[in-house]
Amino acid sequence: MAAGFKTAEPLEYHRSFLKENCRPDGRELTEFRTTTLNIGSISTADGSALVKLGNTTIICGIKAELANPTVEAPGKGYIVPNVDLPPLCSSRFRPGPPGEEAQAASQFIADVIESSEVIKTEDLCIDRGKLCWVLYCDLMCLDYDGNILDACVIALLAALKNTRLPEVTINKETSAPEVNLEKRRELQIHKHLVSASFCIFDDSILIADPTAEEETLSTAHLTVVTDEDDRLCSVHKPGGTSLSGERLQECISRATTRQREIQKLIDKVAHSVKKAQ
Repeated sequence: MAAGFKTAEPLEYHRSFLKENCRPDGRELTEFRTTTLNIGSISTADGSALVKLGNTTIICGIKAELANPTVEAPGKGYIVPNVDLPPLCSSRFRPGPPGEEAQAASQFIADVIESSEVIKTEDLCIDRGKLCWVLYCDLMCLDYDGNILDACVIALLAALKNTRLPEVTINKETSAPEVNLEKRRELQIHKHLVSASFCIFDDSILIADPTAEEETLSTAHLTVVTDEDDRLCSVHKPGGTSLSGERLQECISRATTRQREIQKLIDKVAHSVKKAQ
C-alpha cells in the first residue's frame, strides 16, 4: 500500500513524513547520510579517493602533467576539474557529451577551487614562465542518489590530500625537464573545504543532504561551502524559491558543523593510509 502511495503521489508521501519531522529513510530533517571514504583507490593515479554518501558514490582520480604556464599567470600552475555523470550511475543520464547537470557540477567545483584557494596555484609552478604542473581532477559518479556536489567536494579534497607529485629538475645543458618518480612530495592544502547541500520543501521546510527523489520534489536547492576557520567560502543557489536570512544562517551553521565532521573523517582515513604504507 505504501509503495503504491509513494508511486502515485510522491509529494504527498514525503509530506506525510515531513509533518512528523522525519524523512522516508528514517533521517531527521537536517541529518546527513552515512559518509564513507577510501583514499588511494586508484594505483595508477597521482592521487585518488572514493566517497559514498548514502548510495551516492563518487570516485576522484588526479593526474598531474607538465605544461607551459599561461601568459596571464606565468608563475602559476592550474587545476582542471571535470565531473562525469555517465548512464552507468543513473537511468536519468544519456550517453554522449556532458549534460547540463554534469557541466554545472564541473563549473561549481572549478569556482570553489578558484575562490577558496584550497591549493595555491603558485605551488604548482616549477620554472616561472616555462614549466608548471596541471592537475586534471576527474570526478566520476558510479551511483547517483542525489547531492553529488557534497560528494564531489569530499572526494576532491581527499584526493588532493593523497596526491604526491614527483620531483622535477631542469637540466641546465639541455633545458629539458627531468622527472624523478622515486622522489615525491605532498601537495600543500591551504584550506579544507567541505560543502553542505540543502533542499526546501513547500517553500518552508528545510532538509539536509537530499536524495535524488527529494531533489526532484523540492522547490529550491542550496549548497554552502565552509572551511576549517568557519569562514563562508561559497553559497550556490541555482534559482528556485527565495530563502530568508534566518534560514540561510541555519544552513551556514549546519555547514560549519558538517565541515568539522568531514575533516575529522578525511584526517582519520589519511592517517590510517600513511600508517599502512
